[in-house]
Amino acid sequence: MTDIQVEAGSEISEKDLFDASAGIDLEKLRAQNRLRKFLDTSARRIISLGGIGVIVTLLLLFVFLLSEVVPLFQPATIDYVGEFELIENSAGETLHLAMEEQAEVGFRLTDDGAASFFEVPGGVLISREDLPVAQNTFITSFASAEADSNVLAFGFDSGSVLVFAHEYRIGFIGEDNVRTITPFLTYPLGNEPIDLAQGDAVTKLAVSSENDAIVVAALDGANRLHVLRADRERNLISSFDPDASSDYELRQVSIQEPLNNVQELLIDGDLRRVIVLLNSGQMRVYDIARLFTGNESSADFEFAQPDLDITQVELLLGGMSLLISSADGTVYQYFFTDQSIASPPVLARSFTVTDSPVVALTAEQREKNFIGVDQQGFLRAFNTTANRETFSARVARQAPVAIAAAPRGNALLVETESGQFSFWQIDNPHPDVSWAALWNEVWYEGYAEPDYVWQSSATDNAFEPKYSLVPLTFGTLKAAFYAMLLAAPLAVCGAIYTGYFMAPAMRRKVKPVVELMEALPTVVLGFLAGLWLAPFVENNLLGVFAVLIILPMSILLASLVWYVLPKRIRHTVPDGWEAALLVPVVLFFGWLSFLVAAPLEALFFAGDLRTWLSSDLGITYDQRNAMVVGFAMGFAVIPTVFSIAEDAIFTVPRHLPYGSLALGATPWQSLYYVVLPTASPGIFSALMIGLGRAVGETMIVLMATGNTPIIDINIFEGMRTLAANIAVEIPESEVNSTHYRILFLAALVLFVFTFLINTVAEVVRQRLRGRYSVL
Repeated sequence: MTDIQVEAGSEISEKDLFDASAGIDLEKLRAQNRLRKFLDTSARRIISLGGIGVIVTLLLLFVFLLSEVVPLFQPATIDYVGEFELIENSAGETLHLAMEEQAEVGFRLTDDGAASFFEVPGGVLISREDLPVAQNTFITSFASAEADSNVLAFGFDSGSVLVFAHEYRIGFIGEDNVRTITPFLTYPLGNEPIDLAQGDAVTKLAVSSENDAIVVAALDGANRLHVLRADRERNLISSFDPDASSDYELRQVSIQEPLNNVQELLIDGDLRRVIVLLNSGQMRVYDIARLFTGNESSADFEFAQPDLDITQVELLLGGMSLLISSADGTVYQYFFTDQSIASPPVLARSFTVTDSPVVALTAEQREKNFIGVDQQGFLRAFNTTANRETFSARVARQAPVAIAAAPRGNALLVETESGQFSFWQIDNPHPDVSWAALWNEVWYEGYAEPDYVWQSSATDNAFEPKYSLVPLTFGTLKAAFYAMLLAAPLAVCGAIYTGYFMAPAMRRKVKPVVELMEALPTVVLGFLAGLWLAPFVENNLLGVFAVLIILPMSILLASLVWYVLPKRIRHTVPDGWEAALLVPVVLFFGWLSFLVAAPLEALFFAGDLRTWLSSDLGITYDQRNAMVVGFAMGFAVIPTVFSIAEDAIFTVPRHLPYGSLALGATPWQSLYYVVLPTASPGIFSALMIGLGRAVGETMIVLMATGNTPIIDINIFEGMRTLAANIAVEIPESEVNSTHYRILFLAALVLFVFTFLINTVAEVVRQRLRGRYSVL
C-alpha cells in the first residue's frame, strides 16, 4: 500500500486522494487538460474565423459585383463649357453643323455654299472652302445622310446636284509627336454637279451612302421624282485600300407621275427605299432596286393622323428608323418591320421633348440616341432602345438654329439666332440600359413585335444592342430543370437504398465509386456530351426514349419475379445484396431497348423520328439541346445529391427504425414514417445544393448546347445560360463598356439567385430539423 504524505494544514479532496492512491500524476493530468482545452478553444476560434472569412469573402464579392453594375444606372450629365463666336466666318445662314470625333474641330455649312472648319470651343477659323457652285446658280435644297455618315448634298436651281463630304485626317508632327487634325472636303462623285432633274430646280433632296454606294433622290419643280445611284468600281488592289481612288458607275431613273404636297424626302440606310412624306399624313415608298430594273414598285401607307403638324424629320443611326417631331413637342419613332416594300411602317414608340415645337433634331452617330431642342432652348435627349430620357438642360436663351452632337456622344454644339455658339460636355456612357430594357419586351428595329432578345454585338456599327437578360435567365432555369429532372430521382432513390437497405459491405464499395464521379472535370463531361453524346442521342433518339420506358419497367418486373421466387432461393442471397442482381438486368434491357428501337422507328416513324417530329408535330430538333445537357449535367449533379442525402439517411439513429420494426411496422413503413422524415433536412439540403450546382454550371452547358439565347421550353432546343454567356463574352468585351458591365450584372443575378436558393434551403432545413428532431 502506498503511503500518502499530507502536509499539516493543507486541504485535499477525496478525488485527489483517490488519484494519488491510484498512482496518477496529477500535474501531468492537469497539463493534458489544459492542452486539450487550448486545442478545443483554438479549433473553435479557427473554425469561427474560417466561417467569418467565408462570409466576408462573399460580401466582398457582392460589393465588387455591385460596384461594377451601379454605373449602368447612374444618370447622364451635361455641363456647360462656354460660349464663343466664329471669327471670319461666312455670313450665310447655317444649313448644317457638325463636329469631328475628338470634338475639337467644328464644321459649319451655310446656304451661300461656304464650308467653314473652326476650333471648338474657341471659334478660331481653321479653314474655309467655297463649294464649286457655278455663277448665276442658286442652292435650292440641301440634304445630309444618316447620322454615322459625313456625306452631304446640294440641289441647285439648274436641276443638278453636288455630293460632298467633310473628312478629317489625324497626324503627328514634331519631335514631341503633337497630334494635329486636318479637315478637308471630298467629292465622291466629282466636284462637278451632276444633272439629275433635267434642268428643273431641285426643290427636295435626299442622300444616303452605304459601303461603296451612294443614292440621291430629288424632287423637281414639277414634283417629279429623280433617283441617282452611284456604285463604286474597285479593282483587286483598291479593294484592300479604302482610301484608294476609284470611279463610280452612275445610273439615273425618273418617275413622271407627279407627287403633290411632299413635305420630306428620305432614303433609308440600306439603300432599299425612297421614302416620301406627304402633308396629309401619307407616305409613299419606292423600291430602289426595282426602279433601276424598269419595274417600278411603290406602296402607299397612312403612317400618321392627317392633322399631324410635322416640324422636323431625322433618320436614326443606321437609317432604319424615322424620327418625326410634331408641333406639340412629341417625337415619334417609325420603322419598317419587313424588307418587303409592301410592309407598312409601324409606330414603335413616342417621346415628349417639351410642350412647344421642336426646332432642332439630331441623331447621334454611335448610339441609338437623339436630341431635340424647342423654341426656348430647352434640350432633352433620349435613347430609343431603352425608351428613356438620358439627360436634359437649358442650352440656349433663344431659339437655336442648329445643334451638333460629337460622334462619341460626349459633346454638344449649339448655334443660336444671334450667331452665338455654346459648347457642352456630356457624360452618358450607358444610355441604352434601363431596368425595363433588361427585363421587359423591347421592340427592336426590324422586328415584327416586341421580344426578349440577347444579341450583344454585330459587324455593323449601326447595330442596335439587345441586352435582355430574360433569355439567359430562362436558359439557366431550363438547364437546371432538366438536369434535376434526371439527377434528383436517381440520386435520392439511390441514396435511400444505399443508406437504408444495402448491406454495409456493399455500401463501402458503392458509395466511394459514386462519389468518385464528382472528381471528373466538368470540361471533360462537356467535351464528351458535345462530341459523343449529342450525335449518339440524335442517331438513336427512339432508343433513348425506349431506355427511359423499358428500363424502369424491367426493374419492376425483375423485382416482381424475385418476390414470387421460393424463399429457399431468395435466402441464398444475403440481405442487402439484392441490388447486385439488377446489374445484368439493367445491362440486358438497356441493350434490348436500342435493339428494338430500329424496327419500331421503321414501323411507326418511317425510319426517322427526327423528321417525323419536325414534319408532323412541328417540333424542331437541334443536335445539342436541353436533353443532352440534362443527361450530362445530371451525371455531374448526381454525386453531390447522392452523397449528402445518403449521409443524412445513414446517420439516422438506428434505434428509431429498430423501434418501429419492433412495434410491427414493415421496413417500407419504417422508411416512410420514421427514416425519411428524420433525414428530410439533409435530403432537402442535398437537392438545393444540387440545384445550385446546376444553376452555376458553365462548361457543360457551354459545350453541350447550341448556346442560342432563346426562350423555348422544347427539350430538343438549345439555350444559353447566364454562366455560359459570361464565359463566352467576357473575353471579347471592352472594359467598362455597357456590354462589360451587363455581364457583371448577369454575374450578380447568378450570385443573388444561388444565394436565395441556399438561404431558402437553410430556412427549410432548420424548420424540418426542428419539426422532426423530437422523433
